[in-house]
Amino acid sequence: MTIHLVKIAVGIGSVDHLREVQIERLRQAKESGGPGELRHLTRNAPRRAAEVLNGGSIYWIIKGYIRVRQRITDFGEAVGRNGKPRCALILDPKLVQTQLLPHKPIQGWRYMEPEAAPADLTNQERKIESSLPTEMADELRSLGLL
Repeated sequence: MTIHLVKIAVGIGSVDHLREVQIERLRQAKESGGPGELRHLTRNAPRRAAEVLNGGSIYWIIKGYIRVRQRITDFGEAVGRNGKPRCALILDPKLVQTQLLPHKPIQGWRYMEPEAAPADLTNQERKIESSLPTEMADELRSLGLL
């Protein structure tokens, strides 16, 4: 069985912003001689790790909506800035935009059943999304026009 994670992308304003931040983090990781993989550190390791690794993704909440997901390819151990042990989520660098799904604020991450996960955007939906500013697309969607 597969299970997903959902988490707020703190300080991120759009999918493009998340992409830019992750590209920069990956570049810095490679330059520092660390593992050349995209990692996101979290305080707690999922107890249902085997289910997450069975095709699970992390769904990112950006500005109150789940907007994008990334496959979780592995887990690792890491040390945070404060010297405390952390769980490293090893992420596929590919961002997959999803249909918007409103989500309340949460701390940390939560499990999300596959049935609750938003569908990936189709190519046509992705073209429409990318042609509009984020705020305009959100407003049109809230009015039922998109």
